[in-house]
Amino acid sequence: MNAKESIRYMLESDQQMIGQYLSDLSDADLLVRPAPGANHIAWQIGHLIASEAGYFLSKVPGAKPPELPAGFAEQHDNKNAGSDTGFASKDEYLKLFNVARSATLATLDKLSDSDLDKDTGWNMAPTVGKLLLFIATHDMMHAGQFSVVRRKLGKPVLF
Repeated sequence: MNAKESIRYMLESDQQMIGQYLSDLSDADLLVRPAPGANHIAWQIGHLIASEAGYFLSKVPGAKPPELPAGFAEQHDNKNAGSDTGFASKDEYLKLFNVARSATLATLDKLSDSDLDKDTGWNMAPTVGKLLLFIATHDMMHAGQFSVVRRKLGKPVLF
């Protein structure tokens, strides 16, 4: 297995897990907060989508980030994390998440091994390879929070 195959595996397995975490949740469930002041899943999944499509992919040479609906990134900005209104449906989030992930995977396919060492200008993930792995880490950090909401709702343990 080479670096690109490892990155692809991480991104695809995250995509599958996110889908499974959301599979039996209703639109209303996405607005449940696990604790006062904690973020609900609707904001978090929107944040993941906006981050991947609007921020992370912009740092990868040759990437073609997908266009998000007007106002989407702003709705999922940190300043709106406390809001409970104006969020999308589960189906819309899953669609947009998969569109963003497909763009990331298409970008990965076009990269050479040496492209993975290119600078991103971001010290949290200073190379393209590290940035692509950071996307997967970012997903799973939030998915851990999805798991807490699932427990609160009495949903079955998945992983």
